[in-house]
Amino acid sequence: MFGPFRHRHANLAILGGVLLVIASAPVQAKEMRCGWLHNPTPANWYLEDRDGRWVLGEQGRYQAPGLLGMPDFTQGEWVKTNTGSYGYGCACATVNTNRTGMTVTRLFSAKQKPLADCRADKSLAAP
Repeated sequence: MFGPFRHRHANLAILGGVLLVIASAPVQAKEMRCGWLHNPTPANWYLEDRDGRWVLGEQGRYQAPGLLGMPDFTQGEWVKTNTGSYGYGCACATVNTNRTGMTVTRLFSAKQKPLADCRADKSLAAP
């Protein structure tokens, strides 16, 4: 009679432990970051805002999930600084970040802004 109950209690204890671990895992909140968006060469993407330079992608190394969904910024207010369409612009991006490594851990969306917005922002260094 006690045998099945012992297993049931053990299973409930394990399930409770798993739920506790899941519930205590840090939840990353989406944040909006605005600043200079740089794409100087293939697969290299950085966003420079008031807090510094955030890595979205580095060729042959890291590419943030969601980066492939980056909209085309080469039309409109985009400054070409290299062959092709490579350069920089002003943008806001909804992201998750790793502040210690200054990396974007997930790109949810990005929107181009007028260059004048970033130029007028005193917290941003010139590109």
